[in-house]
Amino acid sequence: MSTPLTRRSFLAFSSMVPLALWARPSSSIPVGLELYSVRDELQRDLHGTVRAVAKMGYQCVEFYAPYLDWNEGQTKEMRKLLDSLGIRCSSTHNGAEQLRVANLDKVRDRNLILGSRYVVQASSPEQTTLDGWKSVAESLNATADRLAPSGLKVGYHNHQPEFTPLEGKRPIEVLAADTMPSIMLQLDVGTCLNAGSDPVAWIRSNPGRIRSLHLKDWSPDPAKGYKVLFGEGVANWKAIFAAAESVGGVEYYLIEQEGSRYSELETAQKCLAAYRSL
Repeated sequence: MSTPLTRRSFLAFSSMVPLALWARPSSSIPVGLELYSVRDELQRDLHGTVRAVAKMGYQCVEFYAPYLDWNEGQTKEMRKLLDSLGIRCSSTHNGAEQLRVANLDKVRDRNLILGSRYVVQASSPEQTTLDGWKSVAESLNATADRLAPSGLKVGYHNHQPEFTPLEGKRPIEVLAADTMPSIMLQLDVGTCLNAGSDPVAWIRSNPGRIRSLHLKDWSPDPAKGYKVLFGEGVANWKAIFAAAESVGGVEYYLIEQEGSRYSELETAQKCLAAYRSL
């Protein structure tokens, strides 16, 4: 079990890493966009926004919960569009309610049409005890067993609570220990940092489980927070990419933004440019 750095010590270390020393991520690993980053544009013009994202050079996308509002025909139209653009849907984000047994057939069928590899639980309802988090792990295992015959794998996406100690232990450690190795631990870098944990130490303590990362930066300045662009916050991307690619088992990266001083599409474009400049 890794010991989390204090927020102060980690931020102090990160601030000493000059931009010029950052490592370039492997060009063989696709970089995509979590489409929550362009949620307003997506609602305004679904197909046009996906086309714009592909034109920027993103290689894959991650749809979030509203994709389940599409009927089967609309889902097939989206798959046709993705194929025509030469990009793929590597995973989807889903609420805990959507992964209940009653809804799982629909989730399975829509993801198979889209060509997804991973069905990711985007968050958990509030848990106030470690036993509550153990029940989350049990539910993830059950979902993974039900989806396995179709070839789909399950993932879990963290926010701050998973890295915030509860009863003397971080809930994310319970999830890692009590879920099957086949379940991906999708690391949201920004929320991990915000909770005062070290994403590099977490990746290294869970080899092969960190198969995708949300490349969301974060600033301790309350006026900025998650609004900083990729590369403008305190994330030590050099060490994060090195850990993800050497031991984490990363299969694809996903840029994610809560919002910024720019429009959604301009934000997505600027973040991709910054990623490519490493």
